[in-house]
Amino acid sequence: MSTVLVTGSAGFIGSHLSEKLLELGHDVIGLDNFNHYYDPLIKRKNIAAAEANPKYTLIEGDIRDENLLNHLFTTYKIDAVAHIAALAGVRASIEKPLEYIDVDIKGTVNLLEHSRIYNVKKFIYASTSSVYGLNSAPFQESDSISSPISPYAAAKHAGELFCHTYHSLYGLPIVCLRFFTVYGPRQRPEMAIHYFTRSIAEGKPIAIFGDGSSSRDYTYVEDIVNGIAASIQLNCAFEIFNLGNSNPVKLNYLIDLIEKELGKPAHRKYIAMQSGDVEHTCADITKSKAILGYNPSVSIEEGIQRFVYWFKKEGDGL
Repeated sequence: MSTVLVTGSAGFIGSHLSEKLLELGHDVIGLDNFNHYYDPLIKRKNIAAAEANPKYTLIEGDIRDENLLNHLFTTYKIDAVAHIAALAGVRASIEKPLEYIDVDIKGTVNLLEHSRIYNVKKFIYASTSSVYGLNSAPFQESDSISSPISPYAAAKHAGELFCHTYHSLYGLPIVCLRFFTVYGPRQRPEMAIHYFTRSIAEGKPIAIFGDGSSSRDYTYVEDIVNGIAASIQLNCAFEIFNLGNSNPVKLNYLIDLIEKELGKPAHRKYIAMQSGDVEHTCADITKSKAILGYNPSVSIEEGIQRFVYWFKKEGDGL
């Protein structure tokens, strides 16, 4: 089995992916800088199960640190890189665009360069459905993505372009994965489902952007990590895949489900849509099914039930 470097290993998706790869028999090198985008203690808790496995090694540091990456790639024989680390979030990127350029573009190129130098066999890049901008859903990998509407989307698009450049110039095998609104246990505290659940549980009003008719292709984290694991094993040159559920859910219905699982009503406060937001997302996963064998199986009803169970058990605090 191969050794996989997982960047952002202590985050929401990264911690689940690390556990999945360990389960599959890989050695995992987890890299995370434990920044303060949200409480680092949450990330420590996320990674606890992986750290108990002798095949997991945690390295604390930043993807922008060239000396650290030199040390890491010379110390360990890394076969594949699963680059999950990023500054995420559309609204935060509008407030601090320079930070997103620094982390999401420069950090990605730093990893690509080291992967080239040290002959990594596969590079997996975590992209986002946000790159599709105002395209009409369902989104296909072949759609034009030349008009992103947030710095976050633009930075992720730039990351994809650099991935293609490194493949074209150096033959680095690369898979870019466009994630669609991932949710599940350990979801970041500011993300919609976690925010709604916590606020409803505490009896606080929730802010809803628009009239609640906007829709998202919510995708359960277990399905996402299965898609990532499959892409690591895929024999390919350069590919882009959507990883979504292909069943968009309206915002009002999502909140109805959370109310039902919590047994509490939501105090809904409707406000204007925010700049940078896309009204509807939906993934065309025809290509992912055919080539990756990707098959999302967790419905929104089951996924919300699982999330609220986790929240009640351990998600409401440290």
